[in-house]
Amino acid sequence: MKAVILAAGVGRRLGKNGQNQPKCLLNFNGKSLLERHLNYLRDLQVDEVAIAVGYQAEKIQDQIQALGVESWVSTVYNPDYTKGSIISLWALREHLKSGEHLLLMDADVLYDRRILERLVKTNISNSFLLDRDFEQGEEPVKLCVRDGYLVEFRKQVAPDLTYDFAGESVGFFRFEGEVALRLAERAEHYVANQRHEEPYEEVIRDLLLETPKAFGYEDITGLSWIEIDFPEDIKRAENEILPQLGE
Repeated sequence: MKAVILAAGVGRRLGKNGQNQPKCLLNFNGKSLLERHLNYLRDLQVDEVAIAVGYQAEKIQDQIQALGVESWVSTVYNPDYTKGSIISLWALREHLKSGEHLLLMDADVLYDRRILERLVKTNISNSFLLDRDFEQGEEPVKLCVRDGYLVEFRKQVAPDLTYDFAGESVGFFRFEGEVALRLAERAEHYVANQRHEEPYEEVIRDLLLETPKAFGYEDITGLSWIEIDFPEDIKRAENEILPQLGE
């Protein structure tokens, strides 16, 4: 199994904290988000890691070298990193087309390692992670479940959609080789049709709605995590999430 991480963007909504460095280099209790990802992935015996980089890519490369993981971790440079995360997804196409089971991860998440362990060890070949304990609003990317199947994956849910319950997506996914190939092909379609500024989740959503029975989810409700998008997220990560991680 290999992992691909999306880490190319500029954290504009973080203000100066996102302008000084890529978000994956934000430091919490002495470790960057990137170091934490790599430590967990190594412990879980993931074979290879590829990171889509762009904004201040050299700083990410420097950390990879400082951690001594160059033989295991590679980077793919996206020169159009200001034009949307779909282009970063497409930049990773050779890895998506490898035929291997694949983890796809957002780089800007602080989380309990058991969340990633659940995804690596799941029996669900194509799996989302779903947290039922979330605050409603426009920001969370929602997963809606009806009769045991995922029926929606989006920030904005149609008011007439019927579903049994909803949860928030963690931003980590597992795909079998065939679905990862479909993901690469669909990302290329978005880029070719000038739809690259849409959220990359739309590419995954297309595949889900085409073949819903091919996908499932792991419910990680009760395990701590946070996506770092705004300055207040940094404070919450430090004050609420880290203590729950035993740090």
